[in-house]
Amino acid sequence: MSFWRDKKIVVGIGGGIAAYKTLDLLRLLQGEGAKVTVVPTPAALHFITPLSMQALANGPVYSDLFSLVGEAEMGHIRLAREADLVIVAPATADLLARMAMGQGDDLLSTLLLARQGPVLVAPAMNHAMWHHPATRRNVATLQGDGIHFIGPESGPLACGEVGEGRMAPVETLLEAARRVLLPKPWRGKKIVVTAGPTREALDPVRFISNHSSGRMGYAVAQAILRAGGEVVYVHGPLEVPPPMGCQCVAVTSAAEMLEATLGVWPQCQAAILTAAVGDFKPVISGSEKIKKENLSPQGLSLQLTTTVDILATLSQNRRSDQVVVGFAAETGELLTKAVAKLRRKGCDLLVANDVSEPGSGFATTTNRVTLLWPDGRQQPLPMMSKEEVGDHLLAAITPLWMAKSGENGS
Repeated sequence: MSFWRDKKIVVGIGGGIAAYKTLDLLRLLQGEGAKVTVVPTPAALHFITPLSMQALANGPVYSDLFSLVGEAEMGHIRLAREADLVIVAPATADLLARMAMGQGDDLLSTLLLARQGPVLVAPAMNHAMWHHPATRRNVATLQGDGIHFIGPESGPLACGEVGEGRMAPVETLLEAARRVLLPKPWRGKKIVVTAGPTREALDPVRFISNHSSGRMGYAVAQAILRAGGEVVYVHGPLEVPPPMGCQCVAVTSAAEMLEATLGVWPQCQAAILTAAVGDFKPVISGSEKIKKENLSPQGLSLQLTTTVDILATLSQNRRSDQVVVGFAAETGELLTKAVAKLRRKGCDLLVANDVSEPGSGFATTTNRVTLLWPDGRQQPLPMMSKEEVGDHLLAAITPLWMAKSGENGS
């Protein structure tokens, strides 16, 4: 079931050119099953029409504070109380100023003044307006009042200038909204997540690697961020960009990944090592490109040696209150190999999958995994999205860390 199904969302729209982007947000929310009500300011109606809003939201549009129909039922109070979340996108400099001052001179500002639940604001304006001292004061006031912000981002602006002031993309906005609504059991906790492949240089233009895309690491990091945790994302070359909000450390080789991971490990409560770290590297990495014409008739003979063992190293160098989770990508005899790896590595939990199974290998959006604990417990999970695997994994890790740390959660 979609996270957004039957959620009551009020989308307030300020009077800026970015209002046209909010139409896509209405479409996404409606498509996910949310019950959307739209409240534009009078200025917003100069940019987009009520008919467009209503068609894409598949819900009501209210704009008149003095409507004899809506306000006869104190509509601004009802909307403020019943919504699971109020999203304001775009939030202009003028709207932020009125919110900070507590004004209620139109339906949206009055609704926000009566609102006691979560509010997410997506600012959009000229970069000079965003950096003006008055706007900075207003933003600080609103953040102090508990208002959540997403963006703005840098880039070309409607005025033809370039700078910070673009409204966050609607997909980013939707993810930020989801994080606002979810509980935060990992708030204040830092987790290091490794993701993607590593590469070992054969010469300046060639390397040994694997087919990992980084999608599983992305899903795990996303689950942690949604649970309020802080993520240090140590990653090799990725096919998918890191999740919003990660502290990213880009590496290439297994040795670089170990160094980066060990560097942050003392400050972390857990390590979740999803990366497909290469097991082998060339004994000699050439300083110049190997030329075919220089090879002997027998061809190229490549001598390999093993790389560093990141999972075993972190397991051996953890405190009593730290949790280490490893991944085992196998082909055939999954459980036999995974149990042996769990014993050999000494981690607290191992996630095993057979990458030769369709839908469970590298570069897919789904996975079928089995969770294994040192006490012999095993939990096979059915084929599911990697996002769902991330959620299940975090649920399994939470009691492990609670037991080690002595915390009861929140």
